[in-house]
Amino acid sequence: MSMPELPRNSSRTEMRKALIRLRMEMHRQEIRHESQQLLQPLQRVRGMTQSLQDGFGIKHAPLWGIAAVLGLGFLTGKGAKGGGLGSLTKLVSLGAALGPLIKLVMQSASRKH
Repeated sequence: MSMPELPRNSSRTEMRKALIRLRMEMHRQEIRHESQQLLQPLQRVRGMTQSLQDGFGIKHAPLWGIAAVLGLGFLTGKGAKGGGLGSLTKLVSLGAALGPLIKLVMQSASRKH
């Protein structure tokens, strides 16, 4: 932040305007600094997840996490009471939920070769 150039014979109103500009610039910098400090933990977490994904070579790690949670939920969850097709229904709904993920994995695998 540099001092604005003022003419030698500046009036009182010009001095006030310059002072207000300096204060506004100082407030902008304070806000920028505070927002950077507030966002540091989020940026750290983003950096950690990015390095984790790069380290394991997992391209779509969040999708794999969702797929794992869905799979465990369908396989260990309790079915509707009284239905004889409980396991078949579970498999169909699991396939429907994981279909887009499997399609994405197959497309990325075919692009590599």
